[in-house]
Amino acid sequence: MLNRNSKLSRRAFCASSAVAAASIAYPKFSQKTQAESRNQFQLKYILGSCMYGYMKLEDILPEVKKVGACAIDIWPKVHGDQREQVEKMGSDNFQKLLQKNGVALGCLTQYKLGPFGLQNEMRFAQKFGCKTMVTGGSGPRNLKGKELKTAVGKFMEKMKPHLAIAEETGVTIAIENHANNLIDSPDSLKWLAELRPSKNLGIALAPYHLPQDEKLLSGLIETLGDSLAVFYAWQHGMGCMKKLPKEQELLQMPGRGSLDFKPLLSSLKKINYDGWTEIFMHPVPRGIPILETTAAVTAEINRSRKYLEKLL
Repeated sequence: MLNRNSKLSRRAFCASSAVAAASIAYPKFSQKTQAESRNQFQLKYILGSCMYGYMKLEDILPEVKKVGACAIDIWPKVHGDQREQVEKMGSDNFQKLLQKNGVALGCLTQYKLGPFGLQNEMRFAQKFGCKTMVTGGSGPRNLKGKELKTAVGKFMEKMKPHLAIAEETGVTIAIENHANNLIDSPDSLKWLAELRPSKNLGIALAPYHLPQDEKLLSGLIETLGDSLAVFYAWQHGMGCMKKLPKEQELLQMPGRGSLDFKPLLSSLKKINYDGWTEIFMHPVPRGIPILETTAAVTAEINRSRKYLEKLL
């Protein structure tokens, strides 16, 4: 994720990311006025490796530019196994693979490690100029009102030593509103945005896990503002917890299910959102690609991207 003071178009970022992948460092970008940025608002796409299941990184990385992205979000098991692949091939070989494809490491997703177990992963991310890490919140569940605010405040206190490392390494820890977590409701997200003690703590917003209400979601985006680090272009459709016919499973993808993304995109534009946008869904079972072949997965992501671009 880029510094919040650096606003640039997707095309400019993608061009710069090729340099980033080669140098393993993000360059400094010139600041633009808010008005200029709004006039040329574009989504900054990142490709989730788990969309391809356990396919090899050598086969996934060439797809990044094909889907209008310039960075990869690396997932570990069980959703994907690309983080394990990186560990097996070693940092140097992974660096060469990124360079070969002109792709930046934009995000590391690590739910298994949790928000209090990311220290080593943040230092790993720093080596590659990776600025974003996604995980879940930790704490009591099913709280409301003052109890919820108090629990989010306690979570913030526990995060402080980890955020010190995030600041040191230049990483933003983005908490996803995952189901059955402390941070899983609109109110919990609002409290996180309001109480966060550091700009290095952000939000990965997953509409899938929230009421499929365009007005609620678009209003939430505007309320969360610059705390947003990742936006999952992902809707509930018919869910992802039981095996369904593929055409029903794909209703999670933008442009297929009933959720109208236009109000959400309008709100992202209104706040001049400059974080990652990840077109996303979960297959059943986890660990398989969303479709059988690399080409089919890429085509489906592009189908959703064309829907989003048309709305913009």
